[in-house]
Amino acid sequence: MLIRNRPGWWMPDSAATPREVFLNRRAFMAATGVSVAGALLPAGIARADSDDPTADLYPAPRNESFELDREITPQKYNLAFNNFYEFGSHKQIAKDAQALKIRPWEVKIDGDVEKEMTLGIDELIRKMTLEERLYRHRCVEAWSMAVPWTGFPFSRLVALAAPLSRAKYVRMETFYNPIMAPGQKQFWYPWPYVEGLTIEEATNDLAFLVTGAYGEPVAKQMGAPLRLATPWKYGFKSIKSIVRFTFTAERPRGLWEEILPTEYGFWANVNPDVPHPRWSQADEEVLGTGERVPTQLYNGYGEQVASLYSGYEGEKLFM
Repeated sequence: MLIRNRPGWWMPDSAATPREVFLNRRAFMAATGVSVAGALLPAGIARADSDDPTADLYPAPRNESFELDREITPQKYNLAFNNFYEFGSHKQIAKDAQALKIRPWEVKIDGDVEKEMTLGIDELIRKMTLEERLYRHRCVEAWSMAVPWTGFPFSRLVALAAPLSRAKYVRMETFYNPIMAPGQKQFWYPWPYVEGLTIEEATNDLAFLVTGAYGEPVAKQMGAPLRLATPWKYGFKSIKSIVRFTFTAERPRGLWEEILPTEYGFWANVNPDVPHPRWSQADEEVLGTGERVPTQLYNGYGEQVASLYSGYEGEKLFM
């Protein structure tokens, strides 16, 4: 008899979203009030930068170790429904985000490291071996999607940085250019966008630095040219358009933690039993289907990450 050990986030086929529902244009985020027209990619919005010097690296080989329990969210939804506050506080920022200039783009690595460095994004990408991974993504707003990300493990950047023993955290920072990104003119946000992870989180196998999606360089509205994917955490932790990694002994405070510390914390791990102060986290809207499904602890990745939080039981791990 064949015995198969399923990962903790696996669900039977009967629980997966039917393919025909995903392909139905009329089933789109009914509970969030997004219209069908909003689901369709607006005219003139590129899927990715056609002049990207690393375009020859895509599509990258898929790492089959990372499976999904549901259909991949069709690309058209992911391109037209985005949180990117640098370009506006609404979801339909895709057209405005085309103003993002992603070349030249430099990434600085500094702080408690053996040697600080600044790399051009193309140099950094070509230093790494790219792979495709299928990940679930859970937004704190209680919607979710499934994405074929391309990139490289965060642990490889940590190895490149060679942090000193006193470095306990990685602070990440996005660009700051209010002329290019008018949302950054809003003075009530503490720009630039900042987020952070512990070194242990950053070197966990699931932590992934994204350079592409759907078999091509990642689109501007999705966080080009370099963003983070931490699938066991709420989406606001997955910072977009990164320009700086600082290794530090001091715990960083993210933008949302700075604004609303009673609602958004440092850890932001997914937990259906811990509600947001203003809504439940017990279930989620699957982007592109109009269906709600139960949310899983750590977004279903508990086997891989739960051990990271041993010793932190007194902290608010799920906000």
